[in-house]
Amino acid sequence: MPLSRAKIAATAIRIADAHGLEGLSVRKIAKELGVGPMRLYDYVLNRSELLDLMVDAVYAQIAEAGQHSEWRATVLAIVHRTRAATLDHEWFADLLGARPHIGPHALAVGESIAAALSQAPGVRGVDDLQRAVGALNAFIVGALRSEITERRTARSTGTDVSAWQAALGPYLTRMLETGRYPTVARLVIDGAHRNAEETFHHNLITILDGITSHPHT
Repeated sequence: MPLSRAKIAATAIRIADAHGLEGLSVRKIAKELGVGPMRLYDYVLNRSELLDLMVDAVYAQIAEAGQHSEWRATVLAIVHRTRAATLDHEWFADLLGARPHIGPHALAVGESIAAALSQAPGVRGVDDLQRAVGALNAFIVGALRSEITERRTARSTGTDVSAWQAALGPYLTRMLETGRYPTVARLVIDGAHRNAEETFHHNLITILDGITSHPHT
């Protein structure tokens, strides 16, 4: 089968899924495709363009969430699909918020999100829309990068968050017993370790509720 930008991107994604962005190289992609490394430069100018192609291929998956008749359902579907795609391709989290995403599929997803948010009751003009899109994007980037970091930490240490907290138990106990951090103590002692998907959904709903009832001052 002849080479194409789509085929190169798909191969690069498979390598990045297995080895991360640090394990991605033109030489590895070329080897997978059975061609010389220089052949790839007939299709992709440099690593930056390759990353752009990979990112937009993930956005093509996110775009499958589609449009819904109600604005909130559209936003929920796209954002949850973004989380699912990021869990499938952890390297995508490293590029969220780190570079502009302006490929055709990324722009299509951005259009769907912005068009949906423009219909929210609390969004009454372009200024409100900018703030709503900004708040939602900030949540997506922060939540997904944090979740992927936790997953990577658990893999690299062989422990989950609960085990990690238990390992720090003696130190935390000493610090909290000083009485200087009463609210942190409540969170550590009384707070439950919540399911990541449930937490993501709850916080997303909180953001959308805030957009809907946005106070004008």
